[in-house]
Amino acid sequence: MTTVRVETKSRGFTLIEILVVIIVLGLLAALVGPRILGRVSEAKTATARTQIELLGLALDNYRLDNGSYPTSEQGLEALQEKPTREPIPLSWRGPYLKKAVPLDPWGRPYIYKSPGEHNSTGYDLSTLGRDGQPGGEDEDADITNWK
Repeated sequence: MTTVRVETKSRGFTLIEILVVIIVLGLLAALVGPRILGRVSEAKTATARTQIELLGLALDNYRLDNGSYPTSEQGLEALQEKPTREPIPLSWRGPYLKKAVPLDPWGRPYIYKSPGEHNSTGYDLSTLGRDGQPGGEDEDADITNWK
């Protein structure tokens, strides 16, 4: 009895084929990556502008109920809990926000001043952007309620 032995040769990828695939993936990442990252920074800036607008609406509702905006010392927390610092609002009907006061998209608290330096009869509300420093351009630019 004779047995026939059949050898099957498994074929893998050659080094050149693997290098070509890596180069193609690298080129795709180089072309697509910056576009995606650019959209992320645009989204954070848009989020900050929207949050400043929504906080502004809540501050306006607070002023309608109490006759003035919360002081700088009372801060934006006055939108969530009735202030215990003077001047204590007599007609507080909050909370004026459904959720806690948000941080800016870069994880820092919004800067609130009342009365404001730019809006002397109202308030200044801003964030310093990604870099956390005054001024800047693009994602590092300040986002404010007065510009």
